[in-house]
Amino acid sequence: MPVTVKLDELLYQRRMTLTELAERVDITLANLSILKTGKAKAIRFSTLEAICEVLDCQPGDLLGYDAEPRS
Repeated sequence: MPVTVKLDELLYQRRMTLTELAERVDITLANLSILKTGKAKAIRFSTLEAICEVLDCQPGDLLGYDAEPRS
């Protein structure tokens, strides 16, 4: 999938654990883990907003796009 989630990098930079983020965002650790591993198919804007607020980042800091070469 060309959309990537850079949650690991942001957590490392903020010296925060996934568990701490889950508590502060009020989302289950399981759902946050699905997002972190890139297995999520969607994210609510309210969840994205909450994550960005806690991590003090922009959505573009959390999400990336890697275009695949076209044949």
